[in-house]
Amino acid sequence: MIELRIDHEREERCGFPEVVFAPGKTTEQIVAAAAEITAHSGKVLVTRATPEQYEAVRAQLPEALYHEKARIIAVGTSAEHPEGMIVVACAGTADIPVAEEAAVTAEAHGAAVLRLYDIGIAGVHRALEHLDELRCARVIVAVAGMEGALPSLIAGLVDVPVIAVPTSVGYGAHFAGLTPLLTMLNSCASGIGVVNIDNGFGAAELACRINQPKWL
Repeated sequence: MIELRIDHEREERCGFPEVVFAPGKTTEQIVAAAAEITAHSGKVLVTRATPEQYEAVRAQLPEALYHEKARIIAVGTSAEHPEGMIVVACAGTADIPVAEEAAVTAEAHGAAVLRLYDIGIAGVHRALEHLDELRCARVIVAVAGMEGALPSLIAGLVDVPVIAVPTSVGYGAHFAGLTPLLTMLNSCASGIGVVNIDNGFGAAELACRINQPKWL
């Protein structure tokens, strides 16, 4: 097996240890990396993991949990800092896997997370029904496929940062997420930052940095 080079100083620099991205790695590499990071930090996340990879990790780390919708293997969490609420909202049911990746990642960082799912603009009243909850957030992660309009709607209603996540959910002219990505980048609403297509993990990492206790 190729020698692992784990960045054990990442937690000190960035607040959370190195995360294992499962695609492209062998099961042996995933298990070895997860075990080494856990031994050093007491916690680890493995993203985009399969149930089979989870079973292999659990054989080495019995405390590991598998969040099926998020496709995340998790061991341990950071100390809780619920003073600031992160809201994870998504437009449609098909966007939930990416939204759950964001929500589970944020919870692993110790954040308090509120999920608001299936509130897309095809039924705009569904988002407006949650206006009070959106306005109580410290930061909002808004996940959407198709035309990707949900972050613009939300950003026009709140005074907190909105992190927009385009998903690869949609028909042909959606171009596997490119259409909502461009919609989000071209939003006329202010206060929006955009991450890459399907990058729920990256959105959560940014949300947690905004939500650090030192900023509250």
